[in-house]
Amino acid sequence: MNSSTFNPIPHPAAASAPTDGPAPDVEAGARRGPGRLHVAIIMDGNGRWAQARGRPRAAGHVAGAAAVRRTVEAAPGLGVGTLTLYAFSSDNWRRPPAEVGHLMSLFSRKLRIEAPRLVENGVRLHVIGRRDRLRPSLRRRIEAIEERTRSGTALDLRLAIDYSARDTLMQAAGHLSGGAPLSRAVFGRAVAAAMHAPPESPDVDLLIRTAGEQRLSDFLLWEAAYAELLFTDVQWPDFDAGHLADALTRFGRRERRFGGLAPMPTATHTPITAPARRTAT
Repeated sequence: MNSSTFNPIPHPAAASAPTDGPAPDVEAGARRGPGRLHVAIIMDGNGRWAQARGRPRAAGHVAGAAAVRRTVEAAPGLGVGTLTLYAFSSDNWRRPPAEVGHLMSLFSRKLRIEAPRLVENGVRLHVIGRRDRLRPSLRRRIEAIEERTRSGTALDLRLAIDYSARDTLMQAAGHLSGGAPLSRAVFGRAVAAAMHAPPESPDVDLLIRTAGEQRLSDFLLWEAAYAELLFTDVQWPDFDAGHLADALTRFGRRERRFGGLAPMPTATHTPITAPARRTAT
């Protein structure tokens, strides 16, 4: 990747959380293994990619699906244990009905086609977000592939469809409104339940957005509280393993502090030599 492609927002960081911060999610960490990261991607630019080539927007979505396959296949080998992809936001229902219908059909078709490959590669799939507004046939397909892939351990793939972080947080708060004392762990499990995610899902380490925009668009606002952010001008259909590897290399250079302080360098003491006294003459 061209080094000018990514424009990372600098974020101070450190290797470990401060002692007075939230306790680490032991269960999630054990599942994804030491050093395995949670990467989230806002897959933006399908329509613009197609329009720049004089093709219909639907062609961009099809090309974007190919980028999903490339990214999923590359992720485990690059140290990614959880990959969350923003496929369709709750606000995307405002798009023209024909485009929404094409996307829903594409989701259903690709889930059917990719299921054997996911099983073979040890990928566990979860679809996060609302399900009550999806077609019954798509809901059934989602449930079937989640069950079929649930023993996968190479990668947790989370596909966000009809997803809104703000709606998820409101729903979680509603479930816990009995007045009992809350902890971050308890509320985090409520957030996971509200979006049909496994309760052990780890927080996001790196959030990438393609196609030049620099906003979160209501995506994983709870889980990405301390995520490192990378924004790239690359359109999603052009995104590949090299772009993901470059993003992870840049992530590895970040110093993550989680609100604490970086370790102070050990001071080296250089004794000061007093000037020689002048002898009176």
